Amino acid sequence: MTTDNAYRVDTTSRLAQWRIDNLASCTYRKSDPFKIGKWNWRLVIEKNRNLYIKLYPEISGLTKETPPIASFIIRVVSSLGGRKALVHPEIRDKQLKTSDDFVWALEVPLTGKFIIDLEFLDLKTASTNGGESCSVWTEGLTQKDLRSTAISSLGKMLSESIHTDIIIHASDGSMGAHRAVLAARSPVFQSMFSHDLKEKEMSAINISDMSIEACQAFLSYIYGNIEEQDFLVHRLHLLRAADKYDVVDLKEACHESLLEDIDTNNVLERLQIASLYRLEKLKICCMQYLVRFGKIFDILEEFDAFIKTADRELIAEVFNEILSVWKGF
Repeated sequence: MTTDNAYRVDTTSRLAQWRIDNLASCTYRKSDPFKIGKWNWRLVIEKNRNLYIKLYPEISGLTKETPPIASFIIRVVSSLGGRKALVHPEIRDKQLKTSDDFVWALEVPLTGKFIIDLEFLDLKTASTNGGESCSVWTEGLTQKDLRSTAISSLGKMLSESIHTDIIIHASDGSMGAHRAVLAARSPVFQSMFSHDLKEKEMSAINISDMSIEACQAFLSYIYGNIEEQDFLVHRLHLLRAADKYDVVDLKEACHESLLEDIDTNNVLERLQIASLYRLEKLKICCMQYLVRFGKIFDILEEFDAFIKTADRELIAEVFNEILSVWKGF
């Protein structure tokens, strides 16, 4: 490891890893800054009688005004004698301001190479008006982008079924909508209404591959009044609908959202979704999470099932990534 690399922390959306090749010659090491959420972070190792690991945000105007409230899991993974991990008890909603706010003392001596693995479960900012803290990863789609009176009125047209002129039939229910709005937001809908197709003649669209709740979320996005929680709950259905009806901004919103909470429980599903819907950033992040960040070792049984059923080309890409990483060691 070069001198520069000795301080570098590798990151993905919520995961950071600091690789330590040799600590015998020093008693103190501070990482380069790395960004997760809104803040730049530092990891520090102090070697005395015990080994101390510290995590804190860099001092800045943002940190002083809105110090992060962090939930995270931190591990030390050693390759000595097999891949062994020391895991700190999960931290929940801890406000971090200084280098003394989180200190982990390891009484077990570490030799050889090891990795400090830091996975953020959530990051929040305290409310300035005394309300509840707000996660930086779920800050409002509606609050940021959908504030205008015109958009609110458009949403009201849907929610109150004002002068609807077409019926949407989902798998377990129906609701009214407006041809003009659908056509303006989707070239597929526009084509349906512009040509002599059955949808134009019957004033109805069958979306049988979506439940009524998912369909309502889809239409709410199109009309601009979707709630953040509905977006998160239905985002896989929304992604499929966005791809099917060519709603480009919705597909990108789902893509960005799926990048933000990759973990061992969903990474293989996300990888297949990325391949199916041609989401290149998501595919790269999933493969990095599995291979470069070593999370494949945590889900070997699930990965074995994955390689038996997944697309052959996708499996080949994963193994090419594995070979590429191994060549680097």
